[in-house]
Amino acid sequence: MAQTITSGDLVKKLGGELIGDSNILINSVASLESAHKNSISFFNNPKYSDLLKTTKAAVVIVNRESLTFYRGASIVTDNPYLYFAKVSQFLNPSKSLKKEIHKSAIIHPSCKLGQDIYIGPHVVIDENVSIDDGVIIHAGSMIAADSIIGKASVIHPRVVIKANTIIGKNCTLYAGCVIGSDGFGYAKDNSKWLAIPQIGRVILGDNVDIGSNSTIDRGALDDTIISSGVKIDNLVQIGHNCMIGENTIIAGCVGIAGSAKIGKNCAIGGAAMILGHLSITDDVTISPGSMITRSIKISGTYTALMPFQNHEAWLKTAAKIRRLK
Repeated sequence: MAQTITSGDLVKKLGGELIGDSNILINSVASLESAHKNSISFFNNPKYSDLLKTTKAAVVIVNRESLTFYRGASIVTDNPYLYFAKVSQFLNPSKSLKKEIHKSAIIHPSCKLGQDIYIGPHVVIDENVSIDDGVIIHAGSMIAADSIIGKASVIHPRVVIKANTIIGKNCTLYAGCVIGSDGFGYAKDNSKWLAIPQIGRVILGDNVDIGSNSTIDRGALDDTIISSGVKIDNLVQIGHNCMIGENTIIAGCVGIAGSAKIGKNCAIGGAAMILGHLSITDDVTISPGSMITRSIKISGTYTALMPFQNHEAWLKTAAKIRRLK
């Protein structure tokens, strides 16, 4: 159940400058369009100014420049979206689980289990796995031999963690993701393909989030490394031997081929594709749907898109582009 707090107490807790009544009761977060008399919303884009005029939100989080658009109760802060995220976390706390091991879980006797852990129904944990204090493992997950899960990490239902994987502290692995599956490595043997054993590991740093049904392949020889603070959306594929730098964020349906190296503080838009063996420096933004075919050595925003057209028009445009010299 959501918490309830007054506008004044919220500012005492999270900071910001309150303009208006300090006794407004807030019990939910909502968009400007769907907010009601006890909702808090946020505004940081002038194109939504019409919604700001009609919103029923009790309080709106704004930056100082946006005060020209709004005269109702507000909380002024430099980053309204970040403040809104903190409010949402406070009003919607995670459900507390009883610290227990379900009787249907299968745990090898060689495993090392920390204190205050939760292991749900039908979890399977193989030999020599180490699980630190405060870890939560939800129903149906499988953790293979010699893996390590750091303190306070959360494993959602039906996650598969393959052998020798290292998960850092405070990581969250969402439902159905697979960490440490074999990388896509084959050698041609006449007319057949010979699978190359993938003997590297996957190593996740601290505070890493992996979205539902995303896959991160183990290295062929060296390790696949996802550094601390990385956030990965749903349905993302990261190939073997990739290295993802600290605090990089990757949106849904991105594909990163093997041995690519992504720098720190990058942002990769949805459905972007990055070819293997490329290097991308720090502080790079890649627009959604872009195909990155060469290394990026200078920070900035990169886009490789063509505006959509009907098919016949697109064919004509493509033909004209091919004739350019």
